[in-house]
Amino acid sequence: MKIDGHTRLCGLIGNPVEHTLSPVIHNTLAQKLSHNLVYVPFLVEKENLGDAIKGAYGLHVLGMNVTVPYKSDVIPYLQGMDELAEKIGAVNTLVSVKNGYKGYNTDILGLYRAMQSEGISLAGESVVLLGAGGAARAAAFLCASKEAKQIFVLNRSIDRAEALADEVNKAFGRKCVCPMAMADYEKLPKKKMLAIQGTSVGLHPNVDDVVIEDKEFYRRIHTGFDLIYKPEETRFMKLVKEAGGRSCNGLKMLLYQGIIAYELWNRVEVPEETAEEIYELLRERVKG
Repeated sequence: MKIDGHTRLCGLIGNPVEHTLSPVIHNTLAQKLSHNLVYVPFLVEKENLGDAIKGAYGLHVLGMNVTVPYKSDVIPYLQGMDELAEKIGAVNTLVSVKNGYKGYNTDILGLYRAMQSEGISLAGESVVLLGAGGAARAAAFLCASKEAKQIFVLNRSIDRAEALADEVNKAFGRKCVCPMAMADYEKLPKKKMLAIQGTSVGLHPNVDDVVIEDKEFYRRIHTGFDLIYKPEETRFMKLVKEAGGRSCNGLKMLLYQGIIAYELWNRVEVPEETAEEIYELLRERVKG
């Protein structure tokens, strides 16, 4: 990698950032596409967030990703937001514009592209969404925006499920989201549905954990999509497969949210064969 006076800088802001795989995505893309660009993580303390955004613009940083816990906190420091990011109330990608940065949510776009690559369609689908936190929130907005027929949001705290349902239903002007307590999963319709696992339960190193143990629940799932990518096969995914369904993990969501951010920054389209090469690199890193 040659760094000179023409090298452009992109990065990630968050706390913590030491675990991130984003440099693998972006620096590999820069290499594959022959772009003079370097991507680095920046650890930012909460009290310095506004200064970090202003300073990045002053230093001509081309663009940034935003990770926890700042996906909503950055919004007051932006020059504008993409329509979908505004509905969700969270951004993870900042693109340089006049006088600052515009916010996008490529998490939701990345999840959609990941689902498309797995042959999953949302239009007219009945969806069971486990969780009501950050990742599940993006999934709920995605399902509603792509015309899912019903979205059952199951969460341990029914209050959070109800709040998310109200937000999504109001944002899209239709009552498509139904909140439920996680313990009430037996009340779900007795038919095959798409399930999205949007909690942190089962995340490495707690690989034997799962939000719902009952094998009868998994017989209602034709496809299970776990937003976790480490381990490569979660217990949720195993239970879906044992019940006869197909399962996917969240690594492609990570891949495509990064690719979409890179495309926004550089105004390019990343070839699918390049995406596949980076996906294999990520799989090796996760296994390691």
